[in-house]
Amino acid sequence: MKITRRILVYCLGLLLLAIGVTFSIKSNLGVSPVNSLPYVLSLIVGIEIGKMSIIVNIFLILVQVILLRKKFKLRNLTQILFSFAFGFFLTFSNWVFRFITVQNYFMRLGLLSISIGIIAMGVMLYLKAELVPMPAEGCMIAIRVLLDKEFYKIKMAVDSSFVLLASILSLIAFHELIGVREGTILAAIFIGKIIGIFEKRFGKQLKAVEDFIR
Repeated sequence: MKITRRILVYCLGLLLLAIGVTFSIKSNLGVSPVNSLPYVLSLIVGIEIGKMSIIVNIFLILVQVILLRKKFKLRNLTQILFSFAFGFFLTFSNWVFRFITVQNYFMRLGLLSISIGIIAMGVMLYLKAELVPMPAEGCMIAIRVLLDKEFYKIKMAVDSSFVLLASILSLIAFHELIGVREGTILAAIFIGKIIGIFEKRFGKQLKAVEDFIR
């Protein structure tokens, strides 16, 4: 029963994360660093972003296996299932909110701000579930195991690598930056800070979530 509740909270977090990514795409001001690469690849290859997200995440799981080898825990293979869940949620979210079109820059900035808040809430929830990390974070953890460096430094390096690769691919394919803009930088700066604010502001509600899954 407890594991079922954890999975429910985890999937709710992934659903909110997917909605946040959809809103960031709709803002046309850039998506979060981790999602920038699958977004640009989806445009280049012509595959819906939900499906491309699954492909990229499975690749990242393979990277974890290569890096950790015998240290890789079999339970982390459940990342595959949650990668499919997130991909489905992203496809579903894009379909539900397909009607959103915003032209005014300040309205787009407002939509981006909402997306950052929703992403922060989603990340906070699936972390509270304490199941397995999503593949990108799993790679960061694997690198931390190998290099014994502070996690925040590894996260900065990995996020920067995603953004750099997405930027290069975008410039090669479209001769302009697509998916990497001011919103990408704002997401990198504020998502973690907003999680901290939410944890203070909604302490009682989060405690109720913790009691629910334990």
